[in-house]
Amino acid sequence: MGIALGIAAGLAAGWLLLIAALALARPKGGLLREALRILPDLVRLLRDLAADPDLPRGVRVRLGLLLAYLAMPFDLVPDFVPVLGYADDAIVVTLVLRSVVRRAGLPAVRARWRGTPEGFTALCRLTGLAP
Repeated sequence: MGIALGIAAGLAAGWLLLIAALALARPKGGLLREALRILPDLVRLLRDLAADPDLPRGVRVRLGLLLAYLAMPFDLVPDFVPVLGYADDAIVVTLVLRSVVRRAGLPAVRARWRGTPEGFTALCRLTGLAP
């Protein structure tokens, strides 16, 4: 019984640390709103990048894991949690995108972007790169 309680407490503590990390890593200002607005274009971009055999394997693995996370029927943070409940997908996408764009390069991302130019500018702000 003590082991089960210890495991449950460890899982709860890990979940709370994850919530705190997501809250700290979230895009500042209007970037979160922009991330939510361009989310459909981002998903298409992620799918296209993940299917590209010319990109490094690590990039494709990260993108595949991200797409699997986005396809899950349940969220990492339940939707009833204020602010982060609905924003967790955008935050996770932003964190992975920063890593992917820095590794794959902006030209590879620009070549596969099917959204608007304003959406691409928002993507560059989210990833911390100049368009």
